[in-house]
Amino acid sequence: MNILKQLTKIYWRYFRSPLDYARHIGVNIGENNLIGYDHWSSEPFLITIGSFCQLTNCKIFTHGGGQVLRTEYPDFDTFGKVVIGNHVYIGTDALIMPGVTIGDNALVAAGSVVTKSVPPRTVVAGNPAKILCTIEEFYERNKKYDLKTKSLSRSDKKSFLLNLEDERFIKK
Repeated sequence: MNILKQLTKIYWRYFRSPLDYARHIGVNIGENNLIGYDHWSSEPFLITIGSFCQLTNCKIFTHGGGQVLRTEYPDFDTFGKVVIGNHVYIGTDALIMPGVTIGDNALVAAGSVVTKSVPPRTVVAGNPAKILCTIEEFYERNKKYDLKTKSLSRSDKKSFLLNLEDERFIKK
């Protein structure tokens, strides 16, 4: 790789936002997303992400495993498009496998390995990821912990949380 290509790659990878980088390499992305550093596979153009999603350091794969067959089948290669709907949350270190579709308003827990498509309005977790509950059930279980801090400034939120009684926090 020549020096100009290396510098260009460094620029896009480290000096632009993860969202800009994803668009630059060909990921089809909607609007108003929050994306941390993510692994986009070697075919990012096979990945589609809707709008109002949050992806937090997950890995998305569009192919894999073919190397073990190439002694007998030198050109063997399989691919699967990955489609992520609108208003989806994917937690840190989740792995999204080729061919998976994640429906609108779904939540993928941190560390999950998603090997099958996720229906809309569901919560999945585990390895392999399994459906835990619906979004409605998730809300019902957690509404008692809702502190309504989303509109607070960072400093106001910090002050509020540090002065809150322990009973208001989630306990496991």
